[in-house]
Amino acid sequence: MELKRVVVTGMGALTPIGNNLNDYWESLAAGKSGSAPITYYNTEKFKTKFACEIKNFNTEDFFDRKEVRRLDKFAQYAMVAADEAILDSKLNLDVVDKYRVGVIWGAGIGGLETFQNEVISYAKGDGTPRFNPFFIPKMIADIAPGNISIKHGFMGPNYTTVSACASSANAMIDALNSIRLGHTDVVVTGGSEAAVTEAGMGGFNSMHALSTRNESPETASRPFDATRDGFVLGEGAGALVLEEYEHAKARGAKIYAEVAGGGLSSDAYHMTAPHPDGIGVIAVMKNCLQNAGLQPEDVDAINTHGTSTPLGDVAELKAIKEVFGNHAKNININSTKSMTGHLLGAAGAVEAIASILAMNNSLVPPTINHEVADENIDPELNLTLNKAQKRNLNVVMSNTFGFGGHNACVVFKKLVE
Repeated sequence: MELKRVVVTGMGALTPIGNNLNDYWESLAAGKSGSAPITYYNTEKFKTKFACEIKNFNTEDFFDRKEVRRLDKFAQYAMVAADEAILDSKLNLDVVDKYRVGVIWGAGIGGLETFQNEVISYAKGDGTPRFNPFFIPKMIADIAPGNISIKHGFMGPNYTTVSACASSANAMIDALNSIRLGHTDVVVTGGSEAAVTEAGMGGFNSMHALSTRNESPETASRPFDATRDGFVLGEGAGALVLEEYEHAKARGAKIYAEVAGGGLSSDAYHMTAPHPDGIGVIAVMKNCLQNAGLQPEDVDAINTHGTSTPLGDVAELKAIKEVFGNHAKNININSTKSMTGHLLGAAGAVEAIASILAMNNSLVPPTINHEVADENIDPELNLTLNKAQKRNLNVVMSNTFGFGGHNACVVFKKLVE
């Protein structure tokens, strides 16, 4: 069976450094940090008092009051990003076969704020189970694609992938395969997360995963720097419209990139720590290249998982050296988490978008906040430190890994007719 070609025809972003696609890209190119003191709750007793929150987001600009009461923030973010991507794609919803349009979404946690608030409310009561009737439908991780499909009438496959921080990368790969195999013509894919809550921050703090650089939050996310002390939690959403190439071509769609392939693997090692030699990461990048029909020397840039954790950054760079050999030093390696923070289940989508925009603009966004070289990192690697670098890019790769050893890798290339 000959696989169909898949392209990206629309994108949308709601991130800590930009509430739409254009603003997101401008901030990436400028090396802007989205980390700042938390505004959502009193952080006095918390170890970490900062995060990468969405800024200047007014729910009433997008939803009526009734909808706001029925949607957790993670679902609101999903719908806003998806709407931008669909509009950007110029897909004619009046003529498209909606039975062949799917929504495959990623979320690592789902409605954490809703869950937290409902349980706190119950615990403060007299034991009578008084729960909001929207508690469950607001909380469940699959409700985001459900609401997107309901709004637009998309009747193709509709579900959520949950693989921690690899969730939206998994969703993109499922969307790719759905179109490749001829099951769908179009899939709205991506991911969203809204875990900047007392429970989210407290939970990650308890496992010593977060940076505690409270005196300088804007510099706390510092991938590859010797003084990194953990990741910075972020929130938001990224959405992509994937489309079968001939379907897109027939309607004269703008095409950002071709989705060349995707790879999956497992570390099979530890609940939260990466394998120190990066064996699962080696496997996922090799799987991705094979799936895409590409050679290591074809890759021009890699947007790493690069969370700013002591173990993870080193393991990933070891894996890149193993897979790409001498060519590794010719690759622009970066981590846009230095600016956005770690969006958990939405990370794969927002970073895939960053990779595609880098290719379209011939500019690799920087890894900001780097001050001290890590002796465990090869100095010959080009980590795109502190300043964006101009470069013609034909093939870009995006890595995303999650607790539980989940690894996902997606590669995009410039369209060749």
